Amino acid sequence: MTTLAAPGTLPTGPGATPDVLDVSGTRPVPMTRLIRVEMRKMRDTRSGTWLLSLVGAVAVLVTAGFFVFGDQDDRTFLNLLSMAGIPLGFALPVLGILLICSEWGQRTALVTFTLTPHRERVLGAKVAAALLFAVGGILVASIPAAILASVGGAAEPWDGVTVAVLARVLLAFVLGVVWGLAFGAALLNSALAIVAYFLVPTLISIVGGIWSGAGDTLQWFDLNQSSSVLYDSGSVTGAQWAHLATGVLVWVVVPAVIGTWRVLRSEVK
Repeated sequence: MTTLAAPGTLPTGPGATPDVLDVSGTRPVPMTRLIRVEMRKMRDTRSGTWLLSLVGAVAVLVTAGFFVFGDQDDRTFLNLLSMAGIPLGFALPVLGILLICSEWGQRTALVTFTLTPHRERVLGAKVAAALLFAVGGILVASIPAAILASVGGAAEPWDGVTVAVLARVLLAFVLGVVWGLAFGAALLNSALAIVAYFLVPTLISIVGGIWSGAGDTLQWFDLNQSSSVLYDSGSVTGAQWAHLATGVLVWVVVPAVIGTWRVLRSEVK
């Protein structure tokens, strides 16, 4: 076993070498612990706590308002779930951006990457934590939607509810979170990434509204519009899947590749 020399002493004698601390047998930090740490970061900051609280309250109010003021036949599970999903669809990507930019915005990257030198493990933990929040968000939205649909009095409250439809809704939530993560990693600035996340679809919609002839072309790049079909109870056509895949490639895959390179290679100050 390697031991350390007493404080203030140095090894003496010919050929003496200084004692070193052998840490080669130290086990790496488990991935599960890294994910728990990243999930705690999403609610430890003041912005994350207020955002989670406001989103939960708004989701409840929107769902309750639709239940109270909506028509009885419209109180179906999918309609109630879509109402609750509106605030979640806005907030979950923002949470992902705040999470991916936390080290760079709060200047804690040096501490984080010193404790866990392998940056790809930290990045993977952030992605996993954000996806778990997305799954948790849809579960939180599904519970009140199911309860209200059961007592809402609609003729067919579970009409259109299939495994495929629920999987597409989950995919829509995940896409929103991954989109936010990609923008956050590419820009490494939470304010700039949030503005870009909401500004890009708005600009595309404005261009489509002004230039009507570009509608067929823009639908290949408007991820906000192409992903909206995931909430429909009907089947999704091959052309719609192609539009969605192209939008994901342009607005998620490319920024994610750039962001991964920046996180792994950027100088920590």
